Amino acid sequence: MSEKHIEESSAPLMDHLVELRRRLIWCIVAFVVAMMACFAVAQSIYEFLARPLEHALLNHGHDPKIIFTAPHKLFFTYISVSMFGGFFIAFPIIANQLWRFIAPGLYKSEQKAFLPFLVATPVLFLLGAAFAYYGAIPLALDFFLSFETKADPATQGLQIEYLGTADEYFGLTMKFILAFGICFQLPVALTLMAKADLIGPEFLTENRKYAIVIMLIVAALVTPPDVFSMLLLFTVVYALYEISILLVRQVQTKREAELRAAGLYDDEDEDEAAVPAAAGKGAEQ
Repeated sequence: MSEKHIEESSAPLMDHLVELRRRLIWCIVAFVVAMMACFAVAQSIYEFLARPLEHALLNHGHDPKIIFTAPHKLFFTYISVSMFGGFFIAFPIIANQLWRFIAPGLYKSEQKAFLPFLVATPVLFLLGAAFAYYGAIPLALDFFLSFETKADPATQGLQIEYLGTADEYFGLTMKFILAFGICFQLPVALTLMAKADLIGPEFLTENRKYAIVIMLIVAALVTPPDVFSMLLLFTVVYALYEISILLVRQVQTKREAELRAAGLYDDEDEDEAAVPAAAGKGAEQ
């Protein structure tokens, strides 16, 4: 191989690396600027995140307060809040830079097929985060606080009272939001796999029992250690799984219609697949 040929073959790769570096710089700058802006209002953001806890404490007869156990705890909690909020704000710019990097390598048909999923990803994540914030977190807090015990003045018994710390509550809230936000991506992931012809509705239907076991394991791993939160997340993910089956079926139907229109779809394979199924039903009868 000549030296000239090596230089010609390496030029596109260097161009891609330069372009990737430029896109990453834009992403980092957007994240840092958004993070700094969020740090300026970190207390307000934290108060918004802590509103479900405030309502739960009031409902259980507590003063709406939260503590921190070390001088630096609250500062680093605000740093974490700023990073979380900064990523949320900068995500449209990050997604745009990602799209600008991969779009030139796609055909126009592929761009049209991929773009809706790029838009649906943050929308579904926000829906999952909203479901966690307005539904799952208040219910979980009410469930957890119900285990408190108040001392009887007559017997002077032991009183068990919740004294929450700022960093622990933020960790719990982020765990809920991230768990529900990521699990809400299930329809996007399965539909993309269907478009790539990796799975079909029959595969999802036949393996539903295995999917249920996996959902239960994931729900137990990503939620706090209580059955209530696990079952809540499992119920949501299972509903999304059934919705994904409908979406995958639509993708398959559309693909078959396009192949039939182009004269490339072979109906004999479908008929041959139906014969064993019919024979099996006859044998059962």
